[in-house]
Amino acid sequence: MAADLILYHGLITTLDRSRPAASAVAIKDGVFLAVGGDKEVMELAGPETKLIDLKGRRVLPGLIDNHTHVIRGGLNFNMELRWDGVRSLADAVDMLKRQVAITPPPQWVRVVGGFTEHQFAEKRLPTLAEINAVAPDTPVFLLHLYDRALLNAAALRAVGYTKDTPNPPGGEIVRDANGNPLGLLLARPNAGILYATLAKGPKLPFDYQVNSTRHFMRELNRLGVTGVIDAGGGFQNYPDDYAVIQKLAEENQMTVRLAYNLFTQKPKAEKEDFLNWTASVKYRQGSDYFRHNGAGEMLVFSAADFEDFREPRPDMPPEMEGELEGVVRILAENRWPWRLHATYDETISRALDVFERVNQDIPLSGLNWFFDHAETISDQSIDRIAALGGGIAVQHRMAYQGEYFVERYGHGAAEATPPIARMLEKGVRVSAGTDATRVASYNPWVSLAWMITGKTVGGMQLYPRANCLDRETALRMWSENVTWFSNEVGKKGQIAKGQFADLIVPDKDFFSCPEDQISFLTSELTVVGGKIVYGAADFAPYDENPLPPAMPDWSPVRKFGGYAAWGEPEGAGRNSLHRKIISACGCASNCNLHGHAHAGAWTSKLPIDDLKGFFGALGCSCWAV
Repeated sequence: MAADLILYHGLITTLDRSRPAASAVAIKDGVFLAVGGDKEVMELAGPETKLIDLKGRRVLPGLIDNHTHVIRGGLNFNMELRWDGVRSLADAVDMLKRQVAITPPPQWVRVVGGFTEHQFAEKRLPTLAEINAVAPDTPVFLLHLYDRALLNAAALRAVGYTKDTPNPPGGEIVRDANGNPLGLLLARPNAGILYATLAKGPKLPFDYQVNSTRHFMRELNRLGVTGVIDAGGGFQNYPDDYAVIQKLAEENQMTVRLAYNLFTQKPKAEKEDFLNWTASVKYRQGSDYFRHNGAGEMLVFSAADFEDFREPRPDMPPEMEGELEGVVRILAENRWPWRLHATYDETISRALDVFERVNQDIPLSGLNWFFDHAETISDQSIDRIAALGGGIAVQHRMAYQGEYFVERYGHGAAEATPPIARMLEKGVRVSAGTDATRVASYNPWVSLAWMITGKTVGGMQLYPRANCLDRETALRMWSENVTWFSNEVGKKGQIAKGQFADLIVPDKDFFSCPEDQISFLTSELTVVGGKIVYGAADFAPYDENPLPPAMPDWSPVRKFGGYAAWGEPEGAGRNSLHRKIISACGCASNCNLHGHAHAGAWTSKLPIDDLKGFFGALGCSCWAV
């Protein structure tokens, strides 16, 4: 029973209440063989065992996102310029300008979610004039949360919007005095106009989508994500848009465990979708790396209360209950769990009326169904969910939209949106995620910081301390607690014997670093199923997941990477030097990607030891160029 891999001399937080701390783990065949002290675990070493000295570093269970859109996000990751984490609008516009310069026609430059104007020092979005100035000929599409999209003149021409184009239901094309579109699209209140417009852009070829998805998963691994539940998404059709992730699963190239929910695509034809799918798809079919997880987050379009806090709360139409009941009965009869997008308590309470009625005929006991988001859920609705055996999956959308909520409803109403601490007190099943990539960022540490500090990414104190979580509880929300939502309790989420060997080593100690540094953590070692899928700094030599360069060659990922750490406080470590290197060489803000290269004599502008130390800490070999 010699181990395949042993990690020792660590500070391991197991989240296993029977053994909460350890210093070493042994891994065999993708699961934890032993968890304990160095001496007892090292006895399992054999001649072929790989040994890694953790040098006293903190180790955590791998992070699991309870609600994200990795399948859709992976298809597009290599085409998108990410403003996630960029703290200056001037920097963001400069990134846009530099990307425009290398993007060939007829391709677009897209900034699709993951940021808010409040994160910028300037506290605003770019103007249409600013976008047109840096991109007179290349189409540019900027999606800001669920509320608006900005298109330059070239993008308006590409999508064909003119003075004769009517406003779609629930959306507005803002126009000048003569009726000509200006380039601003508003969700009022439905985001359909934003997503329908984005869908008009060019797509990547299949092999590029495969490459793109691999790069997105590696970006998640860099941030410590080892598992996700994919919530489907608009304009994401099954099975066609799942072919890339299916191919990666079949070829054992998954570095993130993915459970997927099926999202209806046809308004007024939702029952037909779920009748077809329940007849052809078996619940939980697939593997531990890619498998089916039920229905949702969209069950029926009449129940979709998109959260655009710049607009009044939408009232769901009177047909909502009847349409929802028809679908829920199909799911309950076929023993499929479901998830339902619901922002407001008014929607949740009406949906619960339906669930309780179905439960009278078809007991829901044993079905792991749950609500997503639930920002304004009431105590009464929480109790009703608990009584029916359901759960609540929360995400950090308020970290990006809290300022808008306060502007409309006031600070008092915002103090528990959602009321996570109260949910936990009441014993309801609750876990955390991001709802990435078109609203909030996919960065799990931003979500953890939001729950712990109660602050938005713009720095506003949204919640009082009584509504914030301690660090261990927040970590459980991102690991152990998520497993109920994918029906995998006891299989992962802890560092415990017999569970999947998924773990991370953050670059700073999550439990002792200052609160204002939590959102800037990354992983320096990420292990999924006993395989090292990401390694940086001291662990870079162990990385088993090299990737080819991002495709196409003009991809923003090559130049800018993914989530930026520009906002890390000065003196916190890597970023003061990071800024010096950026200014010296014009290099990407996230250049820790394999295949990234630097040219020219810029290396002479900084001491070589600084360069080696910085790029080595990122697990990047750029300094050797």
